[in-house]
Amino acid sequence: MARPKKYTIFLSDDEVQILHSKIKSKKSSKNLRNRCQILLALDEAHGKHLTLAQCAKSIGVCKATVSNTIKDYVDAGFDQAITYNRNANSDNARRKLVRRAEAKIIQIACGPVLEGHARWTVRLLAL
Repeated sequence: MARPKKYTIFLSDDEVQILHSKIKSKKSSKNLRNRCQILLALDEAHGKHLTLAQCAKSIGVCKATVSNTIKDYVDAGFDQAITYNRNANSDNARRKLVRRAEAKIIQIACGPVLEGHARWTVRLLAL
């Protein structure tokens, strides 16, 4: 016997159009597109009725991503569900160098090695 659904999604026509435009936009990240596809796939007002596992398999994400997206939609609303907030501990937040300095180090490391050395080391790059 299946467990009853804890959360249900009912999208309006305007929300469906917003989701389709976010999916088609080239500026949208993959995570945002996945969230939009999850909401469209589980919409009970317009679409077919999929389980969480079927939705996760068809979009190519894990079941936790599907359940977290649904929970965000129900608890915080439509706008919060399609807003992708970057974590403060992400790779971009923890960068030690600005992009120009990083590019300069890569340029040096890809160039010829100093005389008397076989390869670039961190100490040589620090000079």
